[in-house]
Amino acid sequence: MRAIKASRFGPPNVLELAELPAPQQAAGQFRVDVDLVGVGWLDTRIRSGNGPEFFAVTPPYVPGGAVAGVVTAIGPEVDHSWLGARVITRATGGGYAEVVLAAPEASYVVPAGLELRDALALLDDGSTALALLERTPVRDGDRVLVAPGVGGLGSLLVQLAGAAGATVIAAVRGEEKAAIARKLGAQAVDYSDPDWARTLSDLDVVFDGIGGVLGASFPALLSDGGRFSAYGMAGGAETVVGEADRQRLSVVGMSQLPEFWADTPRRVRQVLDEAAAGRLTPIIGRIYPLEQAAAAHSDIESRRFLGKLLLQT
Repeated sequence: MRAIKASRFGPPNVLELAELPAPQQAAGQFRVDVDLVGVGWLDTRIRSGNGPEFFAVTPPYVPGGAVAGVVTAIGPEVDHSWLGARVITRATGGGYAEVVLAAPEASYVVPAGLELRDALALLDDGSTALALLERTPVRDGDRVLVAPGVGGLGSLLVQLAGAAGATVIAAVRGEEKAAIARKLGAQAVDYSDPDWARTLSDLDVVFDGIGGVLGASFPALLSDGGRFSAYGMAGGAETVVGEADRQRLSVVGMSQLPEFWADTPRRVRQVLDEAAAGRLTPIIGRIYPLEQAAAAHSDIESRRFLGKLLLQT
């Protein structure tokens, strides 16, 4: 089978197309013929050698985990109803491949009428967006900043916060992304403008997926009693919130993310149902051929993308 292998840590070009033996399912597993593979910021961090310790891998390895496809074979102890099902799942042993193994407990049947690409875009980002809003609720009338506002996760946060009755401001770079934010019902501010925050103050909630220097400017935009939720560090580091701001705000850092995992199945099923009903629309930025995985990583690191990026086998 064709797969992408990283023989060492390094820049995107360490990702190379390889021919590997197709895996064989064992007890409690099934085999998935993969149609689409999710590509995320975490994949790029791991590939560079700067991934979180929890996700440690040793090269050579097949990157990724989130995939969408069809179950083509089942192992012992797996219910026969899975055979032939359209699923999204987290692959066992890496997902950038034409064939993967997965466990039923990490898999979800895609509702009828929902495209695989949309379902896959919700597997990680949708469940995380829902969890962030459960941990830091948004109320009717709140003024909410989502940064970045049109990434795979940010675009879902924008929609969910808007559905809760909030006025949502999406932090973006460039007019193309601003136009998408407005289409999602949000106001847009371009944070590439040095004076981007001049019109913002007295916010009720900030969802920060950027961190770094830019993220450090976000707490000052919140009114006393406001809520700050950090979920990413695209700017290179988690936002540091000073003690004075911690005294006047409710602050949740990235340590919240592992707390979400136990309830992931419920949230995935919920966002899939929302999407199938037309109430939630993931933004698919680009779908690359499997062999262009390095280009997808480069585009993520250079922020040359909109919404969710996928690979197609």
